[in-house]
Amino acid sequence: MRRLSSLLANDSTASLEDLARRSQQVTRRHFGRTMRLFAPLYLSNECVNNCSYCGFSRDAGILRTTLSVDQVVTEARHLHAQGFRNLLLVAGEHPKFVSDGYLQNCLDALKTFIPTLGIEVGPMEDHQYREIVQHGAEGLVVYQETYDREVYRTLHTAGPKKSFDWRLECPERAYAGGFRRIGIGALFGLADWKLEAMALCAHLEYLYRHCWKAQLTIAFPRMRPYAGNYQYTPDPERYLHDKDLLRLICAFRILFPQVGIVLSTREPGPLRDCLAPIGVTHMSAGVRTEPGGYTGAGADDLHLTIKGRRVELESHTGCEKATEQFKISDSRSALEVANSLKMKQIDPVWKDWDEALLTNS
Repeated sequence: MRRLSSLLANDSTASLEDLARRSQQVTRRHFGRTMRLFAPLYLSNECVNNCSYCGFSRDAGILRTTLSVDQVVTEARHLHAQGFRNLLLVAGEHPKFVSDGYLQNCLDALKTFIPTLGIEVGPMEDHQYREIVQHGAEGLVVYQETYDREVYRTLHTAGPKKSFDWRLECPERAYAGGFRRIGIGALFGLADWKLEAMALCAHLEYLYRHCWKAQLTIAFPRMRPYAGNYQYTPDPERYLHDKDLLRLICAFRILFPQVGIVLSTREPGPLRDCLAPIGVTHMSAGVRTEPGGYTGAGADDLHLTIKGRRVELESHTGCEKATEQFKISDSRSALEVANSLKMKQIDPVWKDWDEALLTNS
C-alpha cells in the first residue's frame, strides 16, 4: 500500500510514461500478447435492493423480466456463435424471481457447450457456493461498489445489500465454496478514487494471502448513465480521469504481476484500444446490459415492480424490451474488438479453460 501511495502521488507525465512501459513489460512476461474475451449474459433485472447508482434498483420504474432457462440457452448460443466460450451470468438480487435452483438449472443447461462460466449475482452462503460450483460455475465476480462505509450506507437504503460486511466477505465464502476465479473491484465515481484504490489494494493483498489458490482479477469500472439517471454527469471531485485510470492499471500491474485486469465496455473504444497493450488481460465485447439483449428473449413477459412485487403493464405494444442496467460506451461487435486487438498484435483468446484439465490422465 505504501508503494501504491507513492505511485499515485507522482502524477507527472514522465512518470506515467515510465509506469506504462514497465506495466507493458510485466504484462507480456506473465500473460504474453493475449487478451481473454468474455461476454456478460443478463438473466434478470429484478432486484430487492435499493442502490441509488444502479438502473436495476428496486424502486426504479423500469421494464423488467427474468429469462426462462430455454431463453438463457438461446442467448448463450447466440454468443457461442460469435466465438465466446467465456460467459458471465449476471442477475439482480431477488429471491422470488431469481429463486433457489434457477441459477443451477441455467448452469446445467449451459455447461455442455460453454466451458467457462462465471456468476455476478447477490452474495450467498458457503454451502450455496459449493452447490453452484458443482453445477458448473468456476468464476465469481463481486464488486464492493465503494469501500467507504459511510458512502456505502447512504447509497444502499433497502435490501440485503445494505450489509457492508456481508458483501465484503463474499470472496472468501466463494473461495471456501470452491471457486477457482474470483474478481473484485470498486465502482469509481461513488467516493474519492484514491481512497477507493488504496482500499482495493488492501483487499486484493488480503485475498492473495488467504485465497491464494484462486486466480484473482480486478477491475476499475467507472460510473455510466443508467436507468433513472440517463443524464448522469460525474462528480468532478470523485471522477477518475482517463490519465488516472491508466495510472491505476499500471500501478496494480506492477504491484500484482499475476493479477488479471478487466476492462469493460463502460469505457470508450479508442481508450480501450490504447489500454489493451499496457496492462489489461480481460475484456468484454459486443455487450448488452439487459436480459434478452442479444436475441430479444424475454420480451413477452415484461412487467413493472413496486417494492419488489410484480405489476403487470397496463398496455403492451409488443415492441418493448427489458431496461438495461447502464449505458455502454464501446458498442463495437465482438468481431470488431477482436480485429482491433489483432491490429495491435494481441491475440484474442475465446477459450482458456476446459473441465478436462481437471480429469486424471
